[in-house]
Amino acid sequence: MGAEIENENNKEMPVAGENIKVMAQALFEARRDLKQIAPLRKTMDLSSVEAAQAVQEMTTQLWLSEGRRLVGRKIGLTAKAVQQQMGVNEPDYGVLWADYAFTEGETVDIKRFMQPRAEAEIAFVMENDITDPLAGMQDVIRAIAYCVPAVEIVDSAIADWDIQLVDTIADNASGGGFALGTGPRRITDIDMRLCGMVMSRNSHPVSIGAGAACLGHPLNAVLWLARKMAELGRPIGAGDIILSGALGPVVPVDPGDVFSVEIQGFQPLNIGFSA
Repeated sequence: MGAEIENENNKEMPVAGENIKVMAQALFEARRDLKQIAPLRKTMDLSSVEAAQAVQEMTTQLWLSEGRRLVGRKIGLTAKAVQQQMGVNEPDYGVLWADYAFTEGETVDIKRFMQPRAEAEIAFVMENDITDPLAGMQDVIRAIAYCVPAVEIVDSAIADWDIQLVDTIADNASGGGFALGTGPRRITDIDMRLCGMVMSRNSHPVSIGAGAACLGHPLNAVLWLARKMAELGRPIGAGDIILSGALGPVVPVDPGDVFSVEIQGFQPLNIGFSA
């Protein structure tokens, strides 16, 4: 997947290249050094979605040149209420990195993040590529190998979460890390629209939702992403991990927190954070 991104690097940027490079370098260094920066919309006049996408792309290239391995994609802004708040009518996307992938029962070093929050989601693992920008739902269904519960650890390089749409798109859609559960399920085994979700923090329920909160159905989010990535010339491929988007409200993470995610039809997922 990383090679596919690099092959697309010859495409002309939709905005002034030098400014894109400066913003991408600023975000790269912020993430590398774990030091938050002021919103790019304020300090560098970042104002368009196209420019923000170009910044994300160039930041991704910088990380790939450092040897990081891309393992999938995340979908953001899948809740209609959040889209209305941001003034958009479609989701956004970011990349998932192998070195920020965690597993069931693991204790995550919270010092690897700046201001983490947790979202309960469904993760899909792809069996086949989807290269057609006009792909249909049946193409998506055939391409998915299995699904598991997931926690996305969202994080922002923008100080104090002072973000608007362009800031979050540029900053990898505020993607930090992710944890996958065990007990894979076929998508035909789960009612992903009606499945209930409860996420607890330190044994207290803090986020409640359902599959329908994610664009009406989590597979709608995967279809949107598949089309978008194919349209951009960077299609999702076999083996990729796709995070669907949140099934309920996002929750702040504090040192020592332990989260449990229960999604109907799946085994529970537990993930902790260091004190």
